[in-house]
Amino acid sequence: MKNSKHAFWILVSIVAISGFSQGMLLPLVAVIFEKSGISSGMNGMNATALYIGILLASPFMEQPLRKFGYKNIILIGGLLVVVALALFPLWQNFWFWLLLRFFIGIGDHALHFATQTWITSSSPEATRGRNLSLYGLFFGIGFAVGPLMTPLVNISLSLPFIISSAMCLVGWVFIFALKNEYPENDEGIGGLKDTGKRFGQALKYGWVAFLPPLAYGFLESSLNGIFPVYALRSGIEVSEVSILLTSFAVGGIITQLPLGILSDRFGRRKVLIVILFLGFTSFSAASFLEESFLGLFICFLSAGMVVGSTFSLGIAFMTDIMPKNLLPTGNLLCGIAFSLGSLTGPSIGGVIIQAFKQISFFHIVSTLLFSIFLVIVVFGKRMKVNLASEKSA
Repeated sequence: MKNSKHAFWILVSIVAISGFSQGMLLPLVAVIFEKSGISSGMNGMNATALYIGILLASPFMEQPLRKFGYKNIILIGGLLVVVALALFPLWQNFWFWLLLRFFIGIGDHALHFATQTWITSSSPEATRGRNLSLYGLFFGIGFAVGPLMTPLVNISLSLPFIISSAMCLVGWVFIFALKNEYPENDEGIGGLKDTGKRFGQALKYGWVAFLPPLAYGFLESSLNGIFPVYALRSGIEVSEVSILLTSFAVGGIITQLPLGILSDRFGRRKVLIVILFLGFTSFSAASFLEESFLGLFICFLSAGMVVGSTFSLGIAFMTDIMPKNLLPTGNLLCGIAFSLGSLTGPSIGGVIIQAFKQISFFHIVSTLLFSIFLVIVVFGKRMKVNLASEKSA
């Protein structure tokens, strides 16, 4: 962000507001639907609409970004989110809300894709982890505050949506203060066929780095979309669910910047290996402490402190091993991986807790984290070696 000293801070502030709206929306709608008697499977399906919007829009994002620049894509995405949030109180209908979440998915993806690519392309390698950890930190701050809006539904169903829409509108206005910039030119950009080729090239270089964003997407959506349902059925109060979700987000806030700095010093792969294993341990412990609110609080806080940084560290790891001309594609695939994880979180989680009541919700999460831990241990180092050998060839 060469044209403004304040551009970075404006961008991460916008991301914080986006995190607030996402952190509010998932548990809020889940609780409203649960109280309305909608099944956990249908509840999870509604939550996936946001991520379906992300997936369907992804193949069409890169060309507009290169043509219109970062600022204009952020403006379009932000406006879409503001309008969709404002429309929620108009009609409490399952399919209408599903459609609104679909458009929020498109808007949020445009906003995050543009801000992510802007930050990664302009950050030097020595401070990349720090900058992306600040990106994740501000998102986490917003996401931590979001679930606290859930109890407001007892005052007015419309109130949380109005607050979120108004905050997004304020943030959207600040984008006009930025000077537009564009990604690095690439002559290979053409139609969808060229986009497919670039996807293949980016997957070749960085497929391992896309797994942490996938894990974070699964974690975020299942914790905020399905865990409230699981918790309410286990006798946990709505206010306690809100505190648990906030504790996870606060844990991510506490360690986001330190972990980013550590990744700059010791390497992204090593830090990812450690935090994924500790995340597996935290959620495994939670499965034995479901009857204790204090025990769950400690597990959620500790889990957030380690795996709350998987998304930003995954992006930083991807940037390390991806050729610079493929960075927009790599960021796009990080978003797609996040969406795939987010889609499987509510849908698989909702079906499992409905069909297999003896299986703990926490077993699903811990199994995923351990699986990705193993993949990065085995293949993560090899990816960096392969890229280094191709550069020297």
